[in-house]
Amino acid sequence: MTWGMPALGLVAVVIASVRWLRVAQREHYLAGSVIAMRRIWMARRPLNLGELLLMVIALLGWLARPDSFWPLLGVVATAVFPLGLALRGRTSPLVWTSRLKRTAGLAAGLLLGSTALVTWVVVATTSRGVAATSAIALIVLSYLGLDATLWLAGPLERRISQTYVDQASRSLARVAPIVVAITGSYGKTSTKWYVKHLVEGTKRVVASPASFNNRLGLARAVNEHLTADAEVFVAEMGTYGKGEIADLCSWIPPSVAVLTAIGPVHLQRFGTEERIAEAKSEIVEGAGAVVLNVDHPLLAELADRLSSEAGGPTVWRCGTTRAAADVRVRARADKASILVRTEQIGDVSATHVFHANLACAVAVALQLGVEPEDISDRSRGITQTEHRQSVGVSSKGFTIIDDTFNSNPAGAARALEVLAASGGPGARRVVVTPGMIELGPRQERENIAFGTSVAEVADDLVIVGRANRRWLARGARGRKARITLVDNREEAVAWVRGRLGPGDAVLYENDLPDHYP
Repeated sequence: MTWGMPALGLVAVVIASVRWLRVAQREHYLAGSVIAMRRIWMARRPLNLGELLLMVIALLGWLARPDSFWPLLGVVATAVFPLGLALRGRTSPLVWTSRLKRTAGLAAGLLLGSTALVTWVVVATTSRGVAATSAIALIVLSYLGLDATLWLAGPLERRISQTYVDQASRSLARVAPIVVAITGSYGKTSTKWYVKHLVEGTKRVVASPASFNNRLGLARAVNEHLTADAEVFVAEMGTYGKGEIADLCSWIPPSVAVLTAIGPVHLQRFGTEERIAEAKSEIVEGAGAVVLNVDHPLLAELADRLSSEAGGPTVWRCGTTRAAADVRVRARADKASILVRTEQIGDVSATHVFHANLACAVAVALQLGVEPEDISDRSRGITQTEHRQSVGVSSKGFTIIDDTFNSNPAGAARALEVLAASGGPGARRVVVTPGMIELGPRQERENIAFGTSVAEVADDLVIVGRANRRWLARGARGRKARITLVDNREEAVAWVRGRLGPGDAVLYENDLPDHYP
C-alpha cells in the first residue's frame, strides 16, 4: 500500500489535468491563466477553499510524520476540487489539437522530472520515506505545473507558428490587397462586418472570419481565405498584452487602421484604460489613414496627437457625439442619420446597428473610394452580426435578443435599450445573464450597476452561474424585477421556454464558457 500512495497521486493528477488542460485551451494557453481560474473558483464557490486546506494539512502532516498517510488528503483534494468544474465540459469539451498534445506531453515530463528531483533531494538530505515524499511532491508541484509549462512552451509555440505566419505574409505580398486593420476593446467584429457590407460591390473584399483575431487565427484566415483577386483584406486584431498588435502589424501592415473603442474590457489583464489604449494604439503605426471613435476621450486625444504630426496619417474622427467631426451617426426616433462633415448621406434603422461602429465603417468606406450614395444604399441593408444583439422570434412567439458574444458595459446598456423597445403591450421582459467578466477592479461595480439597470427595464432577471451572482443580485434587489438563480445556460433556456409566450421578449446578455463558475 505504501507505493500505492504515489500511484494514487498520479491518478489524481491525471484527473485534475483533464480539467485544467481544458481551461488552458479556452484561455488561449496564456501562462498564469490556470492559477487565475483557480482563484476565481475559490472566490465564487468558497467550498473550493477546501482544496488549499487539505493540501496544507497534508503537507504539515507529512512534515510531522514522514511515513504517514497524510499525503492522501492532498491526493483527494487534487482529484476532487474544484467542485463544479466538470471533467467533460457541457459546451467546450477538451479538443486534442496538436498544441494541446504538445502541452500535455511537456507538462507530464516536467512534472515527473521535477517530482523525481525533489524526491531525491529530500530523501537524501532528510531520510524521509520515498513513497510519501514522492506523493506529496507530485501533488504540490502539480498545482503550479501547468502554468509553468505554458510559460516555458510560449517561445516553442511561437517558433512552430512562424511557418504559418511566413506563408500568410508571402500571400499578402503576392496578392497585395489594401489592408484594413480593426482593433478596440469591443466593437471589432461588428465594425468588420459593416466595412465588408459597405465596401462590397465597389471592391472585392475578404474579411477574417469569426473571431480569428490573434497571430495563428489571422495566419489561418489569410492562408485559407485570401483569394488571388482580393482587393481589400479586413483583419480584426485582438490583444492580451503590449506588443501583440505591433507584432501582427509587422506582417499584416495596415493601410487603414481602425480603433473602435476603449473600455474596461480586459482591465483584469491591463490594469488601466490608459494601458489598454497604449496597446491598442500600436495599430496606427505606419498606417496611411486612421479611423478613431472619438466618443472616448483617450481616442480623441490620440486623434489630436496624430493630426498634429507633420506628415502623419489621414485622421477620421468618428462616433455619435459632436466631437465626431468627420463621420457621425446620430440617433433620432427609430432611425439613425449618417452625417459626413454635417451633410446627411443616409439613414439606417436605429435598432439594428451599433452607431459608433457604423460611423467608423462609413469612414473606412469613404477612405477606400466608395461613393456616398452607395454607402447610403448599402447601409439600409445592414443587419446585425450573429450573437451581437441579433433579434429573432422563437417558435412560441416571443422575441429573442441574442447578445451572447457581448461582455462590456456599453454594449450591455445598448442591449437593454433594444429589450425595452421589444415586445408588445403588456409584454413580459426577461434578461438572462452571467454578468460581465475581466473588468478587473471595476467588475463588482459594473455588475451591480448592470443589475440595477436590468431591474429598471425587465420583469425578470435570471442570473446564470456564480461568477457575478451576488453583485447582479445586489444591484437588482428591492426593485421590480424578480430574481431567479440557475446554475447554467441550459437551465435558463428551459426556464424561459416554460414562461414566455407571444409578445414577450428575452435578452440573452453574454454567455460565459463553462470553465467559469
